[in-house]
Amino acid sequence: MREPETIRFQPSEWVPNHPRLPVLVYHRALSSAENDVAAEFERRFAQTGWQGVWRNGVFSYQHYHIGAHEVLGIATGNARLLIGGSEGAVLEVGAGDCLVLPAGTGHMNLGASDGFLVVGGYPPGQTADIQTEAASRSALQTIADLPLPPTDPLYGANGPLIRLWQNA
Repeated sequence: MREPETIRFQPSEWVPNHPRLPVLVYHRALSSAENDVAAEFERRFAQTGWQGVWRNGVFSYQHYHIGAHEVLGIATGNARLLIGGSEGAVLEVGAGDCLVLPAGTGHMNLGASDGFLVVGGYPPGQTADIQTEAASRSALQTIADLPLPPTDPLYGANGPLIRLWQNA
């Protein structure tokens, strides 16, 4: 079990970011030599109860979600992702890396290799909405009150997300 890097973001222009929860970055969570990294991310997310699993990339415009925390498993290729809004951080990600973004966290793709593929998903009962403007007062409250996931998307009920987010 890999311990993730934690990164906290303050609000950045119109991107609210989360008021308490850090972004989790699991570096090399899966081996890029794995036969089918995308299928392995899908298997783990399903096994740990994360739902709405999809395959795609990351949008090339800044956005965030109010109604869901989001997991992004990098299946193939690499990219430069801006996380946390314009004043956030540029993260270099590659096959096997995994990020968990708490609701409100801005993210966008600044450039990716050919074949860049992400497997994403959400905790049970949560669905992503795409926000590209400042959050209203009620949206900020929804972000702050959104329930914590019952499991870590990679490691289940005893994974690092549980400890790191419950203690945030």
